[in-house]
Amino acid sequence: MPIVIKPIRVYFSPDKNLHESLRNILGFYPTNISLYKLAFRHSSAAQIIKKGIKDSNERLEFLGDSVIGTVVADYLFKKFPFKDEGFLTKMRSKMVSRQQHNQLAVKLGLNTFIEANNDRFGSKPSSINGDAYEALIGAIYLDKGYKFAQQFILTRIVNVFIDMDEVETKEVDFKSKFIEWAQKEKKDFRFETLNDGAASIDKLFLLQLLIDNEVMGTAQHFSKKRAEQLVAEIACTALGI
Repeated sequence: MPIVIKPIRVYFSPDKNLHESLRNILGFYPTNISLYKLAFRHSSAAQIIKKGIKDSNERLEFLGDSVIGTVVADYLFKKFPFKDEGFLTKMRSKMVSRQQHNQLAVKLGLNTFIEANNDRFGSKPSSINGDAYEALIGAIYLDKGYKFAQQFILTRIVNVFIDMDEVETKEVDFKSKFIEWAQKEKKDFRFETLNDGAASIDKLFLLQLLIDNEVMGTAQHFSKKRAEQLVAEIACTALGI
C-alpha cells in the first residue's frame, strides 16, 4: 500500500478521528469530510432542510449507485470482450445486487459509521448497509472525481472482495431480490399458481407474478421453486431492479 501523507488540515479538524478512521478503511484522507458524514446518515436520523428534502444519504445513494453501475459495466465490457450483452447484464446484476452491497459494506466496516434512529423505523432495514456503501461511492465521486472513484471500486473492492469466478457461476436469487424491492417500495404482490405441476399432464408448474394486481410475467418449470425464480427474474428485468 502506498504511503498516504496526512494533510495539515486533518491535524486541526474537529473530525480528526473520523478522518483517521476513514483513512484506515478507504486508504485515503477525505477532502470534504461533510460528504462522508452525510453518506452515513440514514433518513431516520436526518432533518428536513428544504421543501421536504432531508439531509440524509439518499441523494448520495442515488448518485453512487449510478457510478458503481458505470464502473462495473466498463470493467466487464473490457474483461469479457467476446461475451454477449445477456452475459454482461447478468454479471453486472450479480456484482451490483443489494445483497452484494450489503455484504461489501460490512466487510469494509461501514456499518460502524452509520447514523440512524432505531426508534423511528423499528427493526433495522436490511438494506441500510448497502445504502451507505452506495452513498459512500457517491461521496468519493463528488470529493475526488470519477477516475478516483473508479480506481477505488476496482482496486479496493473488486480486486479484494469479489471472486469473479464465483460471481460467474453463482445463481442469483431473483425471488429474494424482488421481494426486497417490493417491501422497500411497499408494493402488494403475490406469486399465483396457474397450473399445478403435480396434476398437469406435462408435470409443469405455471406461475404468474402480480404487483398491485397487475401481471408482471409468467413462467413455467418442472420445479415450482425454479418457476418462481424465473418469473421473479422477468419482473426484476422489467423493473430495472
